[in-house]
Amino acid sequence: MLYEICEYCHFKSAAVETLDYDELKELEGNCFKTQFSKGDLIFKQDALSSNIIFIREGLVKIHIKGPEREQIIKINKGPTFLGIPTTFGDVINHYSATAITSVNVCFISTETFRRFIYSNGKFAYEILNDLCKCELHTYKYCVNHLQKQGPGRLAEALIYLANDIFDSNSFVIPMTRHELGDLACCSRESVSRLLNELKKDNIIHLDGKKITILNEKLLSQISKRG
Repeated sequence: MLYEICEYCHFKSAAVETLDYDELKELEGNCFKTQFSKGDLIFKQDALSSNIIFIREGLVKIHIKGPEREQIIKINKGPTFLGIPTTFGDVINHYSATAITSVNVCFISTETFRRFIYSNGKFAYEILNDLCKCELHTYKYCVNHLQKQGPGRLAEALIYLANDIFDSNSFVIPMTRHELGDLACCSRESVSRLLNELKKDNIIHLDGKKITILNEKLLSQISKRG
């Protein structure tokens, strides 16, 4: 099918859009396309890495094992790259990635990726741009989760899912309450209680796993106040 050919792929990243015909052919010859089901581990923390991961479509949770338990850091939505810092680091995955929906993935040769970085300035610029956005997200995540209380953290997580992942105020949460708690740094019990409080105050509507944000302004105020 055409989407299996890099030149005609509908899921190109901004970086891959900069590649010329010969580079696209090289990319095509040095990547392996596969699919993961919900719950499948794409790669594991502390394992050796020999590929760059490109999520063509689907949702992936990024999680890190801490001293006591694993922590979800963010949700990544395709199209996006994973594992780039490892490319220029110590070839060890510093986090795990698990599919939370069906996910289409390309495993790209690290050496091929490096060659594009070295030889194509526009490609390198787009990759650097993505890394900068990721770093800023990490800084914001750390500050907010250290200084906000449970209601603020959960409100922030819901706004993040609505704006950055689903681009809609109405969405089905693709994870368990426990996982949503990990994302918001709250216990599962706290998440259930806080969601019910937001529902009672007509800030959100709950229908099973489907959440509709009814009052985005007030939810944003809760997030900012912490």
